[in-house]
Amino acid sequence: MGCAGSSQAKADGGVKKIRKPKPWKHPQPITKSQLIQMREEFWDTSPHYGGRKEIWDALQAAAEAELSLAQAIVDSAGVIIQNADLTICYDERGAKYELPKYVLSEPTNLIRET
Repeated sequence: MGCAGSSQAKADGGVKKIRKPKPWKHPQPITKSQLIQMREEFWDTSPHYGGRKEIWDALQAAAEAELSLAQAIVDSAGVIIQNADLTICYDERGAKYELPKYVLSEPTNLIRET
């Protein structure tokens, strides 16, 4: 249960809701398999950026889930959402977690493999 002084509460009293990232373009067109490889490399190395492994795991699960489930995951993990698209979050201890857009959505210039 949160309290009135909860750091997740916004000035209007509501919790910041997650939304999909705005459309974005990768510097060079990439394939789905390249995107998957980039995501795997990020998640494999993310605990080395600082913060707690369980928060990184929750952020990965949220990034790979539908919005309503993602919201439940970050809420239950105590993640404080700075940017509604999950690109910047904090844990309850104040550690910062930055997620690149490529782990949250596909670029507009994704090459469809046949």
